[in-house]
Parts: sequence; structure tokens; C-alpha cells
Amino acid sequence: MATAKKKAATKRTAATAKKAPAKRKPAVKKATRKAAAKKPAAKKAVPKTAASPAVVKAQEAVAKFKSAVESEKKALAAARKKVEAARKKASKNATAANKRAVKAASAASAKSAEKIKALRARVSTARDRANDLAESAKVKANRLAAKEKVAAHKVELSIKTELDHAKAMARHAQKWVKTRTTADKKRLLALEKKLARQLQGAERKAVAKARAVERKVETRARAAAKKLEARTKKAMGKKPAAKPKPKAKTKPKAKTKAKAKTKAKAKPKAKKTIAARKK
Repeated sequence: MATAKKKAATKRTAATAKKAPAKRKPAVKKATRKAAAKKPAAKKAVPKTAASPAVVKAQEAVAKFKSAVESEKKALAAARKKVEAARKKASKNATAANKRAVKAASAASAKSAEKIKALRARVSTARDRANDLAESAKVKANRLAAKEKVAAHKVELSIKTELDHAKAMARHAQKWVKTRTTADKKRLLALEKKLARQLQGAERKAVAKARAVERKVETRARAAAKKLEARTKKAMGKKPAAKPKPKAKTKPKAKTKAKAKTKAKAKPKAKKTIAARKK
């Protein structure tokens, strides 16, 4: 009975709480929006020249080698973890199978490390090739731009000459044309020389970069060859076999000596017969 009374009292208090009017929240003043500041007009981006397919291909190769290096790094980390686990197992229980597992895991980690080194070398060579191709593409683009500039300037000069010729046709026709053409030729030659100097400077820079890359590649190749020689010597663990000594020359047989003597004797006889015939 007591519990029933308590429940009824709780229900009444809940009902009265529901009927009581909720307190009103104080009105919040709406903040006046500030006028949006005018953004400066974005400058039009200068259209970049499309990269040549060879450059794009070289860049893709670099990215491919980089991704291969990253995946190989993950494989190396997993192999090293396996080596550690195998070593722990072998230290606890030094059975033949555990020792073999340690050797196999260490060999796999060493193999992946060598693969990473090879991939890094390929990445560097591919990057150098991409840079060379980009430089050559820049030089070609500069040449084409120079030719176009000369052609456009030539057209402008020809239009101007025609207009000026029409104005001054009444006074001096032929003489004026000759002087104008010589002046235009001088201007064109000066412009061509200026652009040729610029192109020569760009070509020299490209050649110097290419030579530096070649030297770098040569030094890497030599270092790699030396490393390979050292590894092969360590793997063999033996000295190279001595060269066989040359055989002693055999003495000529007695028959050859006898033949030589008979020939020597026959020569003076022949000389005597020739002298008798002359007499």
C-alpha cells in the first residue's frame, strides 16, 4: 500500500510539472550582417604550354618507380619483422627448423633491401632523363617562339612599309623603296642576332646540364661495378687460379737440320754452273 501511494504521488508531481508554463528565453538580438568586402578580381592565369609526350612519359616512369620503392619499403619492414620473430623463436628453441627460418627471413630482407637500392637508382636515372627531355623541349619551344616573333615582326614591317610607300609614292618611289628595304633588313638581322644569342645561351646551359648528368651516371656505374666486384670476391672466397706456364719450345728434329745442310751445299754448285755458262 505504501509503495502504491508513493507511485501516485510521483505521477501527480509529473503532471503538475507538465502543466506549468515554460519560462521564456530572453530575446537574442540578431547581429547585423556586415557588407561583404569586395574581393579583388583574380588575375587570369597565363596558359602554360602543353608538355611533350616524351616528357610526360618520363615523368610517369619516375612516379611508377617511386611507388614501387614505397611498396618495396613496406615489404622490407614486414621482412624485418619476420626476421625478429624468427630470431626470438630460435633463441627460445634452437631447432634446425627455427634456424632455417631465421636464415630464410634474413635472406628475404636482404633481397628486398637490394631491390630498393636498384629501384632508387632507376628513379634517379629516370628523373635525370625527364629533366633532360624537359630542357630540350624548352629549347625547341624557344626556337619556335623566336621564329614566330621574327615572322610577326616581318609582317608588321611589311604592312608599315606599304603604308609609308603609299604616302611617299609621289615624291620618291624607287629610291625610297631601296632605302626602306635595306633598313628593314638591318632591323631583322639585329633581331635575329639578338634571339640567336639568347638561344645559344639556353643551348649552352642545356649541354652543360646534360654533361653533368652523364658524369653523374658514369660515376654511379663505376661505383656499382666496384660494389659488384667486391661482392663476387667475397662470395667466391678463393683466389683466381694461376695462369698455366707457357711450354718450352721443342728443339727441331735432326731431319730438319740435315735438310738445311743439303740446301746449303746445293747453292754453291748452282753458282759454279752459272759462271761456266757465262764463260
